[in-house]
Order: sequence, then structure tokens, then C-alpha cells
Amino acid sequence: MFSHIAYLNPKLEGVEMPEKGGWGVIARQTVPAGELLMVWGGNICSQAELEALPEIYRIRSVQVDEDQYLVSPRSDEPADFINHSCDPNAGISGQISVVAMREINPGEEVCFDYAMTDSSPYDEFECQCGAANCRRRVTGNDWTLPELQARYKGYFSHYLQKRIERLAVAHDY
Repeated sequence: MFSHIAYLNPKLEGVEMPEKGGWGVIARQTVPAGELLMVWGGNICSQAELEALPEIYRIRSVQVDEDQYLVSPRSDEPADFINHSCDPNAGISGQISVVAMREINPGEEVCFDYAMTDSSPYDEFECQCGAANCRRRVTGNDWTLPELQARYKGYFSHYLQKRIERLAVAHDY
């Protein structure tokens, strides 16, 4: 009945971006702040299971909980083409939905900060996003940075937001 395992807002489009080493998502129309951009689909696996998978699957994965990763079985799913930026225009809602943090203009690339989902070293890399506030290296510990916790409050994956709230309570003693 359904041919897609994920959702990409019809105002967006997956496009080839050779300068970024593959693909990306751009806005075809203006997208208002708060609008649902995409919902990821796939299979859940542990980090050990993820590490055993071929690279083509690992690069299309996202951490959704403690030791749980969502892996898309398709390499051609446009909702999986979203890239990282240290100055994102999109954030996480729940565990597998992405929403606009601000208005996104036609032609603008849609990006989120991997600090919003990742808390393990499975996807660390030298960042070349080009943002003025680029961290130069993206790690699984970036979610612990106080400036990112403040900037992305409400846009972290649900499990990370719970972790941040527990840490805040622990520091209040």
C-alpha cells in the first residue's frame, strides 16, 4: 500500500551535492518555522549491530535512544539526505521527526546539528560546514556543550533532552 518508509515535506527536495560528497535537501518553497520537514524510517539496531553493517547503511543512520540507532534500508530515501551544520535551520522533534527551527527560504539547504541526536562516537568527523560558528570537529559529546544545550533547547532528540534535564537537576544540588 505504501511505497515510502519515510516522509519528506513536498516543499523540500533531495538533490545531488557533489561539493558535500553526496546529497542534501533544499527547500523548493518557503517553509515556515515549526513546520514538519521530514520523518525518518527504518530499522532499529544496537551500536554493535550498527558497526557490523556495511558503510552504505551506517552513513544513513541516526541515534534515536541509548544504544539504539535507526538505519534506513534504502540508499535513495531523500529524507535521509539531510546534512549537518553547526548553524542549523532544522531541529529534532521527538526521536525521528525534523522540524524547521526558523523560516527556510527557497533554495536554502536544510540542515540540522548532529549534536541534537548523537551521544556516541559512531559518527565523528572533521566538520567543513562553513558556518561562522563551526566547531571544526563533530563528536558524540557535543550535546554536553552548555551553549548548544541553550541554543537547541526543545530541538534535541527526546532521549538526549531527558539526559540534559537529569544533568541539570543533578547540578542543582
